[in-house]
Amino acid sequence: MLDAHFPGRPQIDAYGNGGFRFADMSHKGSILILPSGVYAWTPGDIANFQIEDFTQILAEASGIDFLLLGTGDDFVPVSQTIHTQIRAKGINLDIMSTGAAARIWNVVLGEGRRFAAAFVAVD
Repeated sequence: MLDAHFPGRPQIDAYGNGGFRFADMSHKGSILILPSGVYAWTPGDIANFQIEDFTQILAEASGIDFLLLGTGDDFVPVSQTIHTQIRAKGINLDIMSTGAAARIWNVVLGEGRRFAAAFVAVD
């Protein structure tokens, strides 16, 4: 089975019920929006993110200046180690709830900035 992938950077039309709506489609679960498109994302324990949760993001770091990390219903910080490793790749990290991150994503998308997003699905 192939990993879910949408080859674009769409606006988020809706979020909730455990997933997202974008580009006239819906996806159950968390997502990454990278320069190469949208991917299903299955981070481990969001209360204790690991650097492996960000592998795909770091692989595309050359095309990313900012990463919006939506951590579900609430703000969940990442460890200083993860923050440092992401920053070492030239990526600034902004962490907030998924709702806030999705709204900001829709604004910066129209500005053509080099943003990526990692959104944890909310119920």
